[in-house]
Amino acid sequence: MINKEDKSSNICDFREDSPEKGLNLTGYYPGVIGKITELHATYYHTHWGLDQSFETQVARELSEFISSFDPARDSIWVAHLGDDFAGSVAIDGSKRATDGARLRWFIVNPSCQRCGIGEILLSKSVSFCRERGFPRIFLWTFKGLDQARRLYERFGFRLTEEHEVDQWGQKIREQRFDLLLPV
Repeated sequence: MINKEDKSSNICDFREDSPEKGLNLTGYYPGVIGKITELHATYYHTHWGLDQSFETQVARELSEFISSFDPARDSIWVAHLGDDFAGSVAIDGSKRATDGARLRWFIVNPSCQRCGIGEILLSKSVSFCRERGFPRIFLWTFKGLDQARRLYERFGFRLTEEHEVDQWGQKIREQRFDLLLPV
């Protein structure tokens, strides 16, 4: 698999006065499942060659998450910069008793990368998990998403599992990262 991670320039310049200037964070709203799915599908197809099975998995699992959403254990943050859909992240706490909280659907629009949005979204997620008393946060990703990995590691996530799989029309090195939270 060829690393096709986007290196293009971004359109964000909201850092000058405040990291959140011009950035609007919301939760679920009608149509957001489609927006999150579309950004994942187009980004990962364009840059990593993932096929339609990836898009359908994102759509299905995100729909199931929203259908069974419990604000006591789950959260979703959607970022907009002006009128532009800038990114998303969610915490799925449905497996709290066995695995902890799962960080999911973390993505920043390539046109908005490298301007702090990912850090803001990840910070909201970790704070939510600390406030809810989760013992750990885990996520699944794959090797090659170096910019995201550096961000995870800055927040204290550590690689805990790695193996090769045939998935989404590619051979990928799937990786699990965990962050242990003090109780």
